[in-house]
Amino acid sequence: MRFTKPAWVMHKDSAMRGDEKRVSIFSCHVHPDGSRIATGGLDAKVRIWSTKPILNHASELSGRPPKSLSTLTMHTGPVLVVRWAHSGRWLASGSDDEIVMIWDLDPTARGKVWGSDEVNVEGWKPLKRLVGHESDVTDVAWSPGDRYLASVGLDSAVLIWCGYTLERIRKIDQHQGFVKGVCWDPVGEFLATGSDDRSVRIWRTTDWELEAEVRKPFDHSPGTFFRRLSWSPDGAHITASNATNNEGYVFIAAVIARNTWTSEISLVGHENTVEVAAYNPHIFLRDPSQPVTAPNICSVVALGADDRAVSVWQTKAPRPLIVAKDVFERQIMDLSWSADGLTLYAVSSDGTMAVFSFDVTELEGIAPASAQEQYLKRFGFTPPPLPDGFSHQIPMEPAKAQANNRITPPPSPRAQSQEFGTATPATVRVGGEQIHTLVAKRKPKKRIQPTFAGSLSGAVPSSSANGIPSSKPVSTVPASSSAASARPFPDVPSSSTVPISVPTTSALALSVSQPFGETSSGFGLGLNTGEPADDFSMDIDGEVRISSLETYGQNGKGKRRAGEDADDRVAAKPRTLGGDRVRENIPVRPLSSRAAAPMAISSLLADGPSLAGRLEAPQLVTYLKATVEGSEDIFEGRNAEGDEPNEVIFVSGKQTQWLDYLPSPIVALAATSTFCAAAMQDGSVNVYSHTGRRLMPALSLGTSCHSLTGSKHMLLALTTSGMLYVWDVRKQSAKFAPTSLAPILAASPNLTIVTVAVRPNGAPVIQLLDGVAYSYDPLLLAWTKLSEPWWAEGSDAWQGRQRNNNQSAARGPVAVIEGAVSERMAIDNAKAEKVRPAWWNAALTLGHLETKLHAAKALDSPQEYKQALLLYAKRIADEGFRAKAEELVKELFGPVYWRPNREDSWSPTTLGMSKRDLLKEVLNIFVRSKTLTKLGQDWQDIMKKSQNGE
Repeated sequence: MRFTKPAWVMHKDSAMRGDEKRVSIFSCHVHPDGSRIATGGLDAKVRIWSTKPILNHASELSGRPPKSLSTLTMHTGPVLVVRWAHSGRWLASGSDDEIVMIWDLDPTARGKVWGSDEVNVEGWKPLKRLVGHESDVTDVAWSPGDRYLASVGLDSAVLIWCGYTLERIRKIDQHQGFVKGVCWDPVGEFLATGSDDRSVRIWRTTDWELEAEVRKPFDHSPGTFFRRLSWSPDGAHITASNATNNEGYVFIAAVIARNTWTSEISLVGHENTVEVAAYNPHIFLRDPSQPVTAPNICSVVALGADDRAVSVWQTKAPRPLIVAKDVFERQIMDLSWSADGLTLYAVSSDGTMAVFSFDVTELEGIAPASAQEQYLKRFGFTPPPLPDGFSHQIPMEPAKAQANNRITPPPSPRAQSQEFGTATPATVRVGGEQIHTLVAKRKPKKRIQPTFAGSLSGAVPSSSANGIPSSKPVSTVPASSSAASARPFPDVPSSSTVPISVPTTSALALSVSQPFGETSSGFGLGLNTGEPADDFSMDIDGEVRISSLETYGQNGKGKRRAGEDADDRVAAKPRTLGGDRVRENIPVRPLSSRAAAPMAISSLLADGPSLAGRLEAPQLVTYLKATVEGSEDIFEGRNAEGDEPNEVIFVSGKQTQWLDYLPSPIVALAATSTFCAAAMQDGSVNVYSHTGRRLMPALSLGTSCHSLTGSKHMLLALTTSGMLYVWDVRKQSAKFAPTSLAPILAASPNLTIVTVAVRPNGAPVIQLLDGVAYSYDPLLLAWTKLSEPWWAEGSDAWQGRQRNNNQSAARGPVAVIEGAVSERMAIDNAKAEKVRPAWWNAALTLGHLETKLHAAKALDSPQEYKQALLLYAKRIADEGFRAKAEELVKELFGPVYWRPNREDSWSPTTLGMSKRDLLKEVLNIFVRSKTLTKLGQDWQDIMKKSQNGE
């Protein structure tokens, strides 16, 4: 078994700006194809994550596929439960806002999340709001085949919804306490609910009446956040959480037998209340060589409890397979198995996720899904008929079925292909359900005039909650489903898709689509029914199919302007330069046929030390790329091997957004959240916006670039002649005059550059082979040292000697530089053991901290500046250096009678922090010391008088 906790799976507190504070995750559920997992949290958001980066370390490092796929933000309260439909097409979520939301894939809804810096790689839109609960929705569950959806909540009600029309069928309100768990019988015959009235109740799906009530193991159960229960895949047992033995002193999970509805088996061992139970979706065979019969079948169930432990049990054994203790810091809130039965996901109120991956040998006897389906048929239960014309299956040609094994969820459920040429009755009754049908007719002058104004995809329809059946004429055909009813879609070029294998346990027929890309067609891109791809299928009598009203290629906007021509309604996606071109994969090969750019005459005739030959241009290759900061967008460069032009391409989600052709081969690229830049062999640099506009004129540097990098609005270029340039692209100005690297490279002919970077404030960071890191100060007109290995020989504040580094400071640029110095420069034991002068450590520690203060100021790192300042003050106090202490105090305090706009020689702030606020903390250190107590108290009195205006 392998265990991992992906730190990047998190829900953030939106109120904590700049500080990624985790908030509770209440629920998780794996998509049936295993490619993604949904989570719901205290931040009122549903988040969808890729599972491949969780399970595959190489994928996590490469960023392919993206870790975060989508953030869904329509709920107004904490999201307590998320559940994928068995078909994988819809996602249901329940929240404190009393709403059950049904989400549907929307290929046009990708992009930035409103009000945040997050980017949705996939778009999921709210298909329908299920209104009916009068308090928090705590759990939802889809029935087998997605025939029904059940939701429960703190209003003590159980609501049953149609899994196709999403209309409410029944309200069950016989519980006397909060209902906190629900699950379906895999046969489809029963529904089970767990409540704070200390009972588990079984309901028949034929008439929605009570079949049985189980109370015994719950008589002394305490109150918990959830009572999530689960039904075994063979239909034989329910495992219910929050049960007890011994009058409440022993916490157990109760196993309730089918038909007798008694609990004779208990899963004992957790030290606190069991919060959630989750069965592995597969049945297991005690003896794989024997047939699938009841005596030969067993199951695997996972339990999560308030004791922060997860246990996995196999019903054929008296003890658990595994017990993972102290996995979390707080209680477990939800568990979810992958469809292949080999991966278990757990989430906790501490805001983290844990993943347990099993080998087939560890879970012996796993049976295929077909064996389970065959076994369940023995119960002889006949499910109710489907609503007329609805199906969760996608009609497709047999030849296409094998090719459609991509991981993108298929289109939403829909009515099967049917002709709308004849008038359809307004209401159809099927099995006690009322289904309203929307019919649109063509009127003269090519104008669309629907006979009934239903809800299209531009709005979020709400279900009826005013009694069953509803007398209000509401369209219950999902907007996205109508688009797919009878409409063929164009094929997708094979070069634009990424084939990913789907677990064989999923019987879902998936559509051919880009895994995370944007598409120009409707849902289910690539599904070809073999019909001509005409824009609007017309019937003989002039009626228009519902699909003709859908937002094909209209970016999700469902409403039309009056008088708009039907023939002009197919609007292509916005045109971009090169956006219609199919992307091709270019192998990376070195190019030797292109002649190198000549060396600038100025570099040959320059006075002083020559850097000729010291800095080489990057190897010229056929393909190079840069990833845009904070997103998955890519800026690509392609150098032709022959006489074809060289080109740069901006790619977003597998789709070319724009391109440009360049006269010279590309040697380096840079991409930030605000611009892209390309350096060419002839010494010129082009700077583009993310839409392809040139933000600055072409910059001619004379020689080819050695390095090109950017950060936020800053662009840095270092040429092979040793000249350094830094520009502020937003202001279109240079941060300082072009500067030579000769002063820092001339010390030794063997010195080479290891890394080149630029900070968001425009400060360059150059680290050399000898470990010294430099930056250029435009006010001093000189290179300054940020850090060097010298301090490691004696400073007590050197990063390698600190055992308890502050996390916020550890992420700062100075700490990163010192970490790089430590990695590159091995500790010399001979120097470490060498006898040093008496003041060696004190001198180097103070010198190091003073250098660190200047470095933090140069790199605009206020947290590191404050940390170094307080360490510096403590060391001065420990050593009793009164003169240094007084000078530091006066520097931070400034003029006694300082007033704004009167004294220009002293600034009241540094790096955005008040100097006198920093002084307060420094004086607190002095007051607590043994040597500078009087000094600290005197200056504290002066501070108080200054604040009081005395």
